Amino acid sequence: MKHQLKTQGKFTYLEAGEGTPIIILHGLMGGLSNFDEVTEHFSKLGYKIVIPELPLYSMPLIKTGVKTFANYLNEFIKLRGYEDPILLGNSLGGHIGLIHTKLYPEATKALVITGSSGLYESAMGESYPKRGDYEYIKKKAEDVFYDPAVATKEIVDEVYETVNDRNKLIKTLAIAKSAIRHNMAQDLPHMTTPTCIIWGRNDNVTPPEVAEDFNKLLPDSDLFWIDKCGHAAMMERPIEFNEILSQWLKDRNY
Repeated sequence: MKHQLKTQGKFTYLEAGEGTPIIILHGLMGGLSNFDEVTEHFSKLGYKIVIPELPLYSMPLIKTGVKTFANYLNEFIKLRGYEDPILLGNSLGGHIGLIHTKLYPEATKALVITGSSGLYESAMGESYPKRGDYEYIKKKAEDVFYDPAVATKEIVDEVYETVNDRNKLIKTLAIAKSAIRHNMAQDLPHMTTPTCIIWGRNDNVTPPEVAEDFNKLLPDSDLFWIDKCGHAAMMERPIEFNEILSQWLKDRNY
């Protein structure tokens, strides 16, 4: 993480580059550094990359859920005065982006989702293990990627720490349940925001048919595949991910 985090009110965020804002939404176990390559690439291409830290573990338990995070995001966008932002979300972040787009279509210029939850119930829960020994957690973290080597010791340590912290574990399970409750199948056909779907062909967490369902249900979407790639395309295959997204933004005049 080469960029300094900024703070304004209750919001902590990274901001790099100038131009059309691309607001990146991280997943449940994903840190801001998962998007380092995306940040570097697009901040040099005339975009302002913004990554807010989502309050996954700091909200009161009763408020912990995907809709609250979508409202939190909208507050952040208003406070910062970002106009016509493009939202880019991985996993839970994609789901938050989808709900934000549903609730605030006028505040979402376009949406990019990769390995997103929102349609597939076991996307949450199964990939976010309950307590277990280190080797079990390591195997679970490796399963997120096509190439298990992408699950570095740093990533495994972070997941292990999260699931063995009682407060974080309770919040994690609450978020997973909230994601399951907020299934988007009925909403997607009414959401006309242009959407770019980039999916790992070997995603075990949200399998390829989930991407196909998103593409069928969303009225204005384009689906792109990355081979030999798991659940976090922007981490595992950043060059291909950036090329696909750059071309899509160019084709759409964004």
